[in-house]
Amino acid sequence: MNSPLIELKGISKKFDETPILDEIDLTVYDGEALVIIGPSGTGKSTILRIIAGLLAPDSGDIYIKGEHRKGLIEEHKNAMNISMVFQQAALFDSLTVDENVGFYLYQNSRLSQEKIRQLVEEKLEMVGLPGTADLSPAQLSGGMKKRVSFARAIMSNPEDSQSCPAAILYDEPTAGLDPIASTVIEDLVRDLQGTNTGCGTYVMVSHQESTIRRTADRVIFLYGGKVQWQGSVEEIDTTDHPMVRQFFSASVEGPIRVIGG
Repeated sequence: MNSPLIELKGISKKFDETPILDEIDLTVYDGEALVIIGPSGTGKSTILRIIAGLLAPDSGDIYIKGEHRKGLIEEHKNAMNISMVFQQAALFDSLTVDENVGFYLYQNSRLSQEKIRQLVEEKLEMVGLPGTADLSPAQLSGGMKKRVSFARAIMSNPEDSQSCPAAILYDEPTAGLDPIASTVIEDLVRDLQGTNTGCGTYVMVSHQESTIRRTADRVIFLYGGKVQWQGSVEEIDTTDHPMVRQFFSASVEGPIRVIGG
């Protein structure tokens, strides 16, 4: 196992006095593909936002490459870059694909517009969308919007080595897509991990079985605010853990409470 890249120790979070995370311990190792699974509303996306520094925990400690991080990411000017791909792609509707993918560089770098445009086109080529830079988000399908958000996530400034993402966080990247479009996205996730993007580590939240099986090296099952089980993707089929068995059989019978049933 490689060295720890991200460590959460005793992380707790409440919303409106409702406990969501209850003293969670979680380690993400350099170079691994970790997928967090579990029923809806169990805090999976909350973990991603805490790792990204977009949300502060109520208690507990966060370590990034062994360094203790307090507060939100905006409070750390030299923080390690962690990119996030949101469930709904989160593109700016009023901007072109080029402006979306290159947004950070257009706003925060001294690179010329021509250089940024070149970098944008390189990233669009990597995600299978050449020739789309001048389109608007309204002209894209759901799967294309996801891929544009991937291109934005792997964008970095070649003049700033710290701008390369050390990890990418994916929040339900195949949600709402048909099986074929989902397969394209699943393949892309793995392809980007293996290419020279500067990022070989990712953490994903997913409910979709094909996505879990095709993109995970290690799986963590979250329920009741705690990690209930973890293992390799191959162990999904061999474990006798009742929550894992219920989840993958889609049974209403078992320890996982059925809400609204």
